[in-house]
Amino acid sequence: MDNDVSAGSASTTVVGRLALGITLLAFGIGTTGVIDGVAASDAVSLAHYVGGVALFLVGLLAFRAGESASGTAFAALGALWFTWAVGGHGSAHAAGLFLLLFALVALTLTLAGGDSLGQAMYGLLFLAMLVLAVGQFADSSVLTKVGGWVAAVSGAVAWYAATAAVAHWPTALPRRAAGRGVTATG
Repeated sequence: MDNDVSAGSASTTVVGRLALGITLLAFGIGTTGVIDGVAASDAVSLAHYVGGVALFLVGLLAFRAGESASGTAFAALGALWFTWAVGGHGSAHAAGLFLLLFALVALTLTLAGGDSLGQAMYGLLFLAMLVLAVGQFADSSVLTKVGGWVAAVSGAVAWYAATAAVAHWPTALPRRAAGRGVTATG
Protein backbone atom coordinates (compact mmCIF):
# COMPACT_ATOMS: atom_id res chain seq x y z
CA MET A 1 0.00 0.00 0.00
CA ASP A 2 1.35 3.39 -0.97
CA ASN A 3 1.41 5.70 2.04
CA ASP A 4 2.36 8.68 -0.10
CA VAL A 5 -1.03 8.83 -1.79
CA SER A 6 -2.61 12.19 -1.11
CA ALA A 7 -6.29 12.59 -0.39
CA GLY A 8 -6.60 16.13 -1.66
CA SER A 9 -8.97 18.45 0.14
CA ALA A 10 -10.64 19.63 -3.06
CA SER A 11 -11.60 16.09 -4.05
CA THR A 12 -12.77 15.13 -0.56
CA THR A 13 -14.86 18.28 -0.33
CA VAL A 14 -16.49 17.57 -3.70
CA VAL A 15 -17.24 13.94 -2.85
CA GLY A 16 -18.45 14.88 0.63
CA ARG A 17 -20.76 17.56 -0.69
CA LEU A 18 -22.11 15.22 -3.37
CA ALA A 19 -22.80 12.53 -0.76
CA LEU A 20 -24.46 15.03 1.56
CA GLY A 21 -26.42 16.60 -1.30
CA ILE A 22 -27.80 13.30 -2.59
CA THR A 23 -28.72 12.16 0.90
CA LEU A 24 -30.44 15.44 1.78
CA LEU A 25 -32.32 15.53 -1.53
CA ALA A 26 -33.63 11.98 -1.05
CA PHE A 27 -34.48 12.53 2.62
CA GLY A 28 -36.00 15.98 2.02
CA ILE A 29 -38.10 15.00 -0.97
CA GLY A 30 -39.24 11.87 0.86
CA THR A 31 -40.23 13.95 3.88
CA THR A 32 -42.29 16.38 1.81
CA GLY A 33 -44.43 13.62 0.31
CA VAL A 34 -44.36 15.47 -3.01
CA ILE A 35 -43.79 12.20 -4.92
CA ASP A 36 -46.64 9.77 -4.39
CA GLY A 37 -45.49 6.63 -2.62
CA VAL A 38 -42.07 8.03 -1.62
CA ALA A 39 -41.46 8.71 2.07
CA ALA A 40 -38.44 9.68 4.17
CA SER A 41 -38.17 6.03 5.23
CA ASP A 42 -37.39 5.20 1.59
CA ALA A 43 -34.15 7.16 1.96
CA VAL A 44 -32.85 4.84 4.69
CA SER A 45 -30.58 2.77 2.42
CA LEU A 46 -29.15 5.86 0.79
CA ALA A 47 -28.69 7.54 4.17
CA HIS A 48 -27.00 4.40 5.51
CA TYR A 49 -24.46 3.89 2.73
CA VAL A 50 -24.01 7.28 1.05
CA GLY A 51 -24.89 9.64 3.89
CA GLY A 52 -23.44 7.41 6.58
CA VAL A 53 -20.61 5.16 5.46
CA ALA A 54 -19.33 7.12 2.44
CA LEU A 55 -19.59 10.52 4.13
CA PHE A 56 -17.80 9.21 7.23
CA LEU A 57 -14.99 7.75 5.09
CA VAL A 58 -14.66 11.03 3.20
CA GLY A 59 -14.36 12.74 6.58
CA LEU A 60 -11.52 10.42 7.53
CA LEU A 61 -9.77 11.10 4.20
CA ALA A 62 -10.16 14.83 4.80
CA PHE A 63 -8.56 14.44 8.25
CA ARG A 64 -5.71 12.51 6.62
CA ALA A 65 -5.22 15.37 4.17
CA GLY A 66 -5.01 17.84 7.05
CA GLU A 67 -8.43 19.38 6.45
CA SER A 68 -9.84 19.41 9.96
CA ALA A 69 -12.94 21.49 9.12
CA SER A 70 -14.07 19.20 6.28
CA GLY A 71 -13.04 16.13 8.24
CA THR A 72 -15.08 17.20 11.24
CA ALA A 73 -18.10 18.09 9.12
CA PHE A 74 -18.19 14.95 7.00
CA ALA A 75 -17.29 12.49 9.78
CA ALA A 76 -19.86 13.98 12.17
CA LEU A 77 -22.61 14.14 9.54
CA GLY A 78 -21.73 10.64 8.33
CA ALA A 79 -22.05 9.30 11.87
CA LEU A 80 -25.40 11.06 12.29
CA TRP A 81 -26.81 9.77 8.98
CA PHE A 82 -25.59 6.26 9.81
CA THR A 83 -27.26 6.44 13.22
CA TRP A 84 -30.50 7.71 11.69
CA ALA A 85 -30.48 4.90 9.12
CA VAL A 86 -29.79 2.00 11.49
CA GLY A 87 -31.37 3.35 14.67
CA GLY A 88 -34.74 2.23 15.84
CA HIS A 89 -37.24 4.96 15.21
CA GLY A 90 -38.95 5.11 18.59
CA SER A 91 -41.35 7.75 19.77
CA ALA A 92 -41.91 11.06 18.03
CA HIS A 93 -40.21 12.85 20.91
CA ALA A 94 -37.14 10.62 20.63
CA ALA A 95 -37.01 11.41 16.91
CA GLY A 96 -37.43 15.10 17.72
CA LEU A 97 -34.52 14.98 20.16
CA PHE A 98 -32.30 13.25 17.59
CA LEU A 99 -33.20 15.88 14.98
CA LEU A 100 -32.53 18.67 17.49
CA LEU A 101 -29.07 17.23 18.21
CA PHE A 102 -28.50 16.92 14.44
CA ALA A 103 -29.48 20.61 14.17
CA LEU A 104 -26.91 21.59 16.81
CA VAL A 105 -24.15 19.86 14.85
CA ALA A 106 -25.26 21.71 11.71
CA LEU A 107 -25.29 25.00 13.66
CA THR A 108 -21.71 24.36 14.79
CA LEU A 109 -20.67 23.71 11.19
CA THR A 110 -22.44 26.90 10.06
CA LEU A 111 -20.71 29.03 12.69
CA ALA A 112 -17.33 27.45 11.93
CA GLY A 113 -17.10 29.54 8.78
CA GLY A 114 -15.76 28.44 5.44
CA ASP A 115 -16.92 29.32 1.97
CA SER A 116 -20.30 30.96 1.41
CA LEU A 117 -21.89 27.90 -0.24
CA GLY A 118 -20.75 25.69 2.63
CA GLN A 119 -22.17 28.08 5.19
CA ALA A 120 -25.45 28.29 3.25
CA MET A 121 -25.59 24.49 3.00
CA TYR A 122 -24.98 23.96 6.73
CA GLY A 123 -27.24 26.87 7.69
CA LEU A 124 -30.11 25.38 5.68
CA LEU A 125 -29.36 21.97 7.18
CA PHE A 126 -29.59 23.53 10.65
CA LEU A 127 -32.91 25.16 9.80
CA ALA A 128 -34.27 21.94 8.27
CA MET A 129 -33.37 19.80 11.26
CA LEU A 130 -34.69 22.42 13.70
CA VAL A 131 -38.04 22.67 11.90
CA LEU A 132 -38.24 18.88 11.61
CA ALA A 133 -37.50 18.53 15.34
CA VAL A 134 -40.21 21.03 16.27
CA GLY A 135 -42.55 19.21 13.87
CA GLN A 136 -41.88 15.94 15.70
CA PHE A 137 -42.38 17.47 19.14
CA ALA A 138 -45.60 19.23 18.03
CA ASP A 139 -46.83 16.30 15.90
CA SER A 140 -47.22 18.75 13.00
CA SER A 141 -47.27 17.35 9.48
CA VAL A 142 -47.09 20.90 8.10
CA LEU A 143 -43.81 21.62 9.92
CA THR A 144 -42.49 18.23 8.85
CA LYS A 145 -43.18 19.04 5.20
CA VAL A 146 -41.61 22.50 5.54
CA GLY A 147 -38.54 20.93 7.14
CA GLY A 148 -38.40 18.44 4.28
CA TRP A 149 -38.42 21.24 1.72
CA VAL A 150 -35.64 23.07 3.56
CA ALA A 151 -33.62 19.82 3.70
CA ALA A 152 -34.13 19.37 -0.05
CA VAL A 153 -32.96 22.94 -0.71
CA SER A 154 -29.91 22.31 1.49
CA GLY A 155 -29.23 19.18 -0.57
CA ALA A 156 -29.54 21.18 -3.78
CA VAL A 157 -27.04 23.75 -2.45
CA ALA A 158 -24.64 20.93 -1.50
CA TRP A 159 -25.02 19.36 -4.93
CA TYR A 160 -24.48 22.73 -6.63
CA ALA A 161 -21.38 23.44 -4.51
CA ALA A 162 -19.85 20.11 -5.50
CA THR A 163 -20.81 20.42 -9.16
CA ALA A 164 -19.60 24.03 -9.32
CA ALA A 165 -16.18 22.98 -8.07
CA VAL A 166 -15.87 20.29 -10.73
CA ALA A 167 -17.48 22.25 -13.58
CA HIS A 168 -15.84 25.58 -12.66
CA TRP A 169 -19.20 27.30 -12.19
CA PRO A 170 -19.53 30.44 -10.07
CA THR A 171 -19.43 29.81 -6.35
CA ALA A 172 -19.99 33.35 -5.11
CA LEU A 173 -22.65 35.90 -5.85
CA PRO A 174 -21.31 38.96 -7.66
CA ARG A 175 -21.11 42.03 -5.48
CA ARG A 176 -23.13 45.07 -6.53
CA ALA A 177 -21.18 48.27 -6.88
CA ALA A 178 -21.92 50.90 -4.27
CA GLY A 179 -23.95 53.90 -5.37
CA ARG A 180 -22.40 57.31 -6.02
CA GLY A 181 -20.90 58.80 -2.91
CA VAL A 182 -21.23 55.56 -0.94
CA THR A 183 -18.12 53.80 0.19
CA ALA A 184 -17.75 50.20 1.21
CA THR A 185 -17.58 51.26 4.85
CA GLY A 186 -20.76 53.25 4.75
